[in-house]
Amino acid sequence: MSAWKFDLSQYDSVWKVAVNIGLLLIALLAGNALRRVIPFLRKAFIPSALIGGLMLFLLNLLSEQVFKYKLIDARIMQIITYHALGIGFIAMTFKSVEKTKQKRGLHALHNGLLTGGTYMLQGVVGLIISLIFFWAGSGLFYDAGVILPLGYGQGPGNALTWDINFGDYGFDGNGSFGLTIASIGFIVASIVGVIYINVFKKKGEIKPREANTERKVTDFESNNEIEDSESVDKTSIQVAFVALAYAFAFGIMFFFAKLTDWTNVSLFNDVAWGFNFIWGVIAATLIKFILKLLEKTKIVRKKYVNNYQMDRISGFAFDMMIIAGVAAIDIKVVSKYVWVIIALCLVGAVVTYFYVRWICKMCFKPYSHEAFLLNFGTLTGTASNGMILLREVDPNYETPIGSIYIISQFPAMIAVAPMLVLLNMGAKSLTGCLITLGIFAALFVLYTIILITTSRRKITE
Repeated sequence: MSAWKFDLSQYDSVWKVAVNIGLLLIALLAGNALRRVIPFLRKAFIPSALIGGLMLFLLNLLSEQVFKYKLIDARIMQIITYHALGIGFIAMTFKSVEKTKQKRGLHALHNGLLTGGTYMLQGVVGLIISLIFFWAGSGLFYDAGVILPLGYGQGPGNALTWDINFGDYGFDGNGSFGLTIASIGFIVASIVGVIYINVFKKKGEIKPREANTERKVTDFESNNEIEDSESVDKTSIQVAFVALAYAFAFGIMFFFAKLTDWTNVSLFNDVAWGFNFIWGVIAATLIKFILKLLEKTKIVRKKYVNNYQMDRISGFAFDMMIIAGVAAIDIKVVSKYVWVIIALCLVGAVVTYFYVRWICKMCFKPYSHEAFLLNFGTLTGTASNGMILLREVDPNYETPIGSIYIISQFPAMIAVAPMLVLLNMGAKSLTGCLITLGIFAALFVLYTIILITTSRRKITE
C-alpha cells in the first residue's frame, strides 16, 4: 500500500469530498446571511438552503466560464442529494408522535388521499405535456413528465434518482432536469404561499396570531431519556440509530439487487436503488418498534431516541439535499429543455393550487387555509416549506392540521405507492407510458370521489 502524500496531487483522493461538503456548508451560511440582509427573501419564506444552492450554482457557472475550472463536482453533489433524502426520511420516522384523544382518523385519511390525488394529477398533467412535446418531434423522452410529481411532491432526491434511472431508456436529463423542476417547486411553494397569506389576510379570513416564543424542557427532551452526561454523547446515539437504519435499508436494497442477478428481472434492481428513502422508512419503523418492545418489557429502561435531535438531523439532511441538488444542475440540460420545464412547472403549479384549494375547502372547513398552506407547500416544495407557511398563520399549532399531517403519512404512502411502482413501466415503452397515464387518471378520479363522498360525514374534533 502506497503512503499518503499530503499535497495537491492527492486532492481527488483525499480532499475533494471534504472540499465539496465544505462548499455546501459555506453556501448555507451565505444563503442565510443574504436572507437576513434582503427583506424580500425573508418575507417570501425562500429557504436559506435554496438561496445558498443558487449562489453556489452561479459561482460554479462563473468559475467554469471564466477560469475553465469546475468549482464543485456534480457527481458528488448528486450522491449527497441521493443519500440526504434517505437520511432525512429516516430521522423523521424515528420521531415519536404524541397520541391524541381527538378523532382525526377520517381527516388523516383525507389528507393522505389529498396527497395521493395531487400526485396522480401532477403525473397526468406531466405525462400529457411530455407526450405533446414528444409527438411534436422535440426529441423529448415521452415519459419525462412523470418527473413533475417527483420534483414537486418529493423534492430533489427522488427527482434526481429517477431522472438518472430513465437514462437507461434513452432520456438525457442527467439528473439536472429533475433537479431544476424540484428547485422551481421550492420557489413556487414560497411565492404562491406568501401571496395567498397576504390576500386572505386583507380579506380578513386569516387572522394574525402571535407566536409563543417560550420554550419548555419538553421541547428538547421527553421523560426518562438517557442523560446528556453519558459516556457517549446523546447526539452520537441519534446519529448511530439513523446509520443503523440506513445500513439495514442498504441490506434490503442489496437483497433486491441480487434478485436481479438470480432471476434476470431488471425490475428488482430498479426497485432496490430507486427507493432508498422508502427502505429507510421501513428500517427505521422496524427499529423503532423493537425499541418500544424492549422498553415495554423493561429490558431497556431509558428512551434512546430524542425527537428534537432527530428533527435537527432531518433538517440538516434536507438542507444539504436542497443545496447539493441545486448546485448540481447542468445549465446545458436546462437550456435544452427550457420550454418543457416551463410548461411542466407552470401548469403543474396551477393545477396543484386549484385542486388542493378545492379539497381543503371541502374536507377541512374549520381550518381550510392552514390545511391549504401546509399541503400546497409540501406538494410543490418539501414538508419544510409547508411547515414554514403553516407556522406563519398558526405559529402555536392551535389548529390540529399539523398533527393530522403527521398521522396522514401512512395513508399517503399507500395512495402514492401505485405511482412509484409504475415508474418503470411507463419508461420502458410508449404503450407502457399511455397505460400508466390511464392508471394515474383512474386513481385520481377514484381518490377524488372518495374525498367528495367522505367529506360529507360529520367528524368529531
